[in-house]
Amino acid sequence: MKTSIIRMQAIFVKDFKDLMKNMFISTSMLMPIILAFLYSRISDITIDLMYLVINLAFMAVAFLIQCSIIAEEKEKNTLRGLMLSPASIFEILAGKSVLTFLMAAITILVSCILMDYVPGNSLIIIVAIVISMLFYITLGTMFGLITKSAMEASVISLPLMFIFGFGSLFEEFAASKNVSFLIDYLPNMQLVNIARMDEAGTTLIKTMPHMLTITAWLVAAVIATIFVYKRKELD
Repeated sequence: MKTSIIRMQAIFVKDFKDLMKNMFISTSMLMPIILAFLYSRISDITIDLMYLVINLAFMAVAFLIQCSIIAEEKEKNTLRGLMLSPASIFEILAGKSVLTFLMAAITILVSCILMDYVPGNSLIIIVAIVISMLFYITLGTMFGLITKSAMEASVISLPLMFIFGFGSLFEEFAASKNVSFLIDYLPNMQLVNIARMDEAGTTLIKTMPHMLTITAWLVAAVIATIFVYKRKELD
């Protein structure tokens, strides 16, 4: 156990030093924070706008930074060295996810403070945000393993940012075309639904269907990431 923690800590420190040298990646945190500041000027900001910022933070930080870290490791051929090291798949991926998790958490916290967002039930929102964050970090890991460079990772994130980051903007359009079910089950929309229920006053039990849907996305992402990792390990 102690050896695993030391290995993950070493990976974390290395990623932190690399990230500080990459201004493009580190400034990804500023995008949702600036948007949160602009929205804070609105006198009556809606829950949907608040979660537009939070979902954008998931994509700009949790997904993009994680994707870029993994892709950059591949580009430098240092990921291969980690795969061949005594470190397990859990130690490698967990060590590379801690930094992204902290950066995403800080970004969301700062954004919520700027927008004066106070959940009705903090436990419900924290659980939903943590599960969602793990999903986006896992998704970023998978796409980082698939892409060949950090630049390619940035390009591939753009369509996903519209789907997962701005999905709520297409809700009314989807409803008018009778295809709202395609958007309703996206993890970002499930999170928005949980936030709406929390604003109206609800219990953790009543939000469980939405929580389980996000968890299902997370489980699917974990399975896909492990599969891709194993394929890359054998290449």
